[in-house]
Amino acid sequence: MSIEEKLLLNKFVVDKIPHITLKREFCSQCDLKPCLHVCPVQNFKLEKGEIVFDWAGCLECGSCRIVCKSLGRGAVEWNYPRGGFGIVYRYG
Repeated sequence: MSIEEKLLLNKFVVDKIPHITLKREFCSQCDLKPCLHVCPVQNFKLEKGEIVFDWAGCLECGSCRIVCKSLGRGAVEWNYPRGGFGIVYRYG
């Protein structure tokens, strides 16, 4: 089974409140923008020179927070989603 097929088994319960927020003023000063390269589902994108993201498909791995803190400007504020929301892993 491919990675893509395994990801399709997962269930997402999307909260209206994001569990990831960005300090935009820090993002604009970041030259490396490592979040673009580390997110396994590519939730971070560069559009018109600004970072945009969608938390709905987040795998909750925390990679964006770690790489932003160590290589970026510390712009990613990441928390676990509220109870009952987020990803539900289903292996098969």
